[in-house]
This record gives sequence, C-alpha cells and structure tokens, in this order.
Amino acid sequence: MNLRVGIIGVSQTKYETNKSYQAITDTVFEVVQEAMADAGVSREDVDSIVTSSVDLWDGRTASNQMLTDVVGAIMKSESRVAGDGLGATFQGMMTILCGASDLTLVVSQCRGSMGDPYGISNWVFDPIFQQPLGLDYLSAAALQANHYMKRFEITQEDCARVVVKNLNDAQNNPQAQVAKETTTDDVMHSPMWAYPIKEMDAAPVSDGACAIVLASQKKAKALSKNPVWILGAGCCVEAHYLGDRDLTEGEALAKASKKAYEMAGIHDPVKELDLAEVSAEFSYQELLWTELMGFCGRGNGIKFLEQGMTSAEGALPVNPSGGMIAGNPVTVAGLTRLVEAVLQVRGKAEARQVQNAKMALAHGTTGCCGQGQYVMIVGN
Repeated sequence: MNLRVGIIGVSQTKYETNKSYQAITDTVFEVVQEAMADAGVSREDVDSIVTSSVDLWDGRTASNQMLTDVVGAIMKSESRVAGDGLGATFQGMMTILCGASDLTLVVSQCRGSMGDPYGISNWVFDPIFQQPLGLDYLSAAALQANHYMKRFEITQEDCARVVVKNLNDAQNNPQAQVAKETTTDDVMHSPMWAYPIKEMDAAPVSDGACAIVLASQKKAKALSKNPVWILGAGCCVEAHYLGDRDLTEGEALAKASKKAYEMAGIHDPVKELDLAEVSAEFSYQELLWTELMGFCGRGNGIKFLEQGMTSAEGALPVNPSGGMIAGNPVTVAGLTRLVEAVLQVRGKAEARQVQNAKMALAHGTTGCCGQGQYVMIVGN
C-alpha cells in the first residue's frame, strides 16, 4: 500500500450464550462508545461508518436501520456488509484508501440466540436444488470434514485436540464464552451432531458485538502515539455450489493469504508472524485453514499442532484467545479475530498475551465451507 491505514481504537463485548437481557442497540452503543474512547475520538470526528449484520439473524429486513443512530450514521456515509465483520473492515479500509474518508468506524453484531442457526444457514443454499435437501452449515461442514479427514487420514481424536487447545487457552480470555480444562475424551463423548462433527467440535451459539476505528495514515499519526497498521490484506471468493469446488483445496483462502503476505512482505509466515487468529467454526477447519494459509504442508495441520507449534508458547500461536470454539457469533467472528490481533500487537492482551508480538494475522470467512475468505496482516 502506498498509503497505510491504521487501527486506533478497538472494543468487544463478552460473548455469551444469550444476551436477551440487553437490547441489540444497547450492546452496539456500548462497543461503539468504547472503541471511540479507545481511539480518543468523538462521533463528530468520524467520517463514515461500516456495519456488519445479517437480516436473517436479526429477524428483520434491512437490519442495519436499527443501528443508524447508535453508530452515529445520521447524515453521514454508511455502508452495510451482510456478512463477516472482517469483510466489513475491508470495506472500511478501501473507503479510506480511495480518499473518501479519514476516520471510519466498523461495527459488527449478531444475536445467534434469536433463531435456529442451521435453519437460517439453510437459506444460504440454492432454493431450487439444495435447500430442499436440508443442507446447512453443519451438514455441509460434515461433508467437508469427511473429505478432508479421509484424504489426509485425520482422525476424530486429532480434531478433538484442536478443541482441547482452544478451550484451555480461552481460560486466559475474559471475553470468552466457553473456557475450561478439557480433554480429548470430553470431546469424543460429546453428542454426535453430523458425522464426524460432535457438539464440542462446533462453535457454540453466541451473542455479541465488536467495533474498531480505522484512520488514514495522516490521521492515525495525529491521533495515536502507537497505531497498529494494516500491512497486508487479501480476499477471495470461490464458487457458490459445493459441487463446483474441491472442499479440501480451499483456493480462495490460499489466494487471499498469498496476496496478504505479498503486501506485507512476508516470505515465511511461520517465522515472520508472531500469532494468527483464525476463524474456525468447526475444529477440523483450524487444521485445514492453517494448511491453506501456508503454515505447514497439506495434511500436516495435525502434526503442526501436535508439535506444539500452534500452542500459546509455540512458534506460531493459533487462536490464543480460544477462537470461535470458545464462542463468537458467526458474522462477528472475523472482526473479533482482528480485535484480538490488535490487542496482541499493542501488548494489551493481558493473560493471553503472546510474548513480543509485533505482527499478527487475522482471518475471517463467510459463506459455506469457506466460500469467501479474508486475511489481514497487522503490525507496528
């Protein structure tokens, strides 16, 4: 990038099974206020706003309309991304890079508890040929998991080790929804949902929100003593129909990662990145995504984990926050990963802090089985 975009303010809620005790507008208002306070700016300073929400999750048409006043978008430019929060960050970043804004607020929220997650995700599929089959995120993920595990001889116990790592690490994260000492036996004995995915292999239903403040290079230097810079970014979308792509190849993630690495000047992500926050809604996906991002060879995701490389003290910690397995709403997850990455680079991640973290990767995904992929590199 010729001009850099800085992140000068971040905020997130505690993620919970059910936030029905609080109105969505109140939840969003809180994270907006906290992010702007962190950035040292007011609503009057913000030029544009990007919100991330999905009508089906919120149970209303044009669901961003209820957020217009609480995000400060009255008489200001507002964009709405009906998908992952990291995708909304791309929108905000481009708004600044094209010169349309100097200060952009990005907000993502979701109430997973308000509806049936798998009934809602059925709507993602083709209404004529695929929806009647009952396909949803869970059943489609089971297809992907079976293909991946058979191709590379990955076992259910291997996937359970991902859950153990993440839930144990989540004990250091006060925002985590699920955080506890866990064993592979615990995971293996949890109810089977869609073979080979068991209850503990899946991210729990979650409610929450988060927000960030983006600034142009000039504005970021003026407002912040130590902004976190977006050093590289890449996004890519694959074919919609599951049958039109090999679910274990993940071309979109491989291309998005390559672009982000090139922009950030990264040649060896394991040696040059200090940590990665990866959006994996199901345990097998953390193994698959780390392979596709080039952290290890194809089929070696489990070896990479077993060698301790992805542990909080490893060569490349993956999800020291606990990740989605510890609880993040679907559309908020990518922005949560970015907030966590920023906190790490700032040295403000408290008990989950990775020592001497200077450069971090944040990852988000949207659509079924990783159809759309976002990768962002941030650092000092």
